[in-house]
Amino acid sequence: MEFRELLERRRSVRDFEARPVEPEKVRALLEAADRAPSAGNLQAYRMAVVTDRDVRRALAEASFGQDFVARAPVVIVFLADPDRASGRYGERGRALYCIQDATIACAHAHLRAADLGLGSVWVGAFEERAVARAVGAPPGLRPVALLPVGYPAEAPPPRPRRGPGELVLRERT
Repeated sequence: MEFRELLERRRSVRDFEARPVEPEKVRALLEAADRAPSAGNLQAYRMAVVTDRDVRRALAEASFGQDFVARAPVVIVFLADPDRASGRYGERGRALYCIQDATIACAHAHLRAADLGLGSVWVGAFEERAVARAVGAPPGLRPVALLPVGYPAEAPPPRPRRGPGELVLRERT
């Protein structure tokens, strides 16, 4: 599939079929995340792959009751690693670069899911400590995004976009 077609086809899917996602497809999502650019190539993030029903329920509760998180067969939790980034970049690495690394990795996995015929949705609304507890994150890692993934049970229509004309600030000379 052409990249432009992939971008046009990608949707935020919140309703999933009950069937599991094949391990090779989950691996492909993780490999896509691994290929994402990162500050200084540090990859200052970690990923937790969640398939356990009880842990997915805990993630849904931590996500302020967004029940579709529990209904997805797989949830990938992206966690920033501030200590890894701060070693080279100091406070900017701790406060920003690790967050950027985790989020671009999530974006790569999100696009790869669409490429594989899977549905996914970016979830950023959650209680960080509850997510960290649910996945047994080591101390110091900070959850920044959840990516519920599965076979779509819905086909959401395209949503209106603002477009570059409204988004771009023009250079002033």
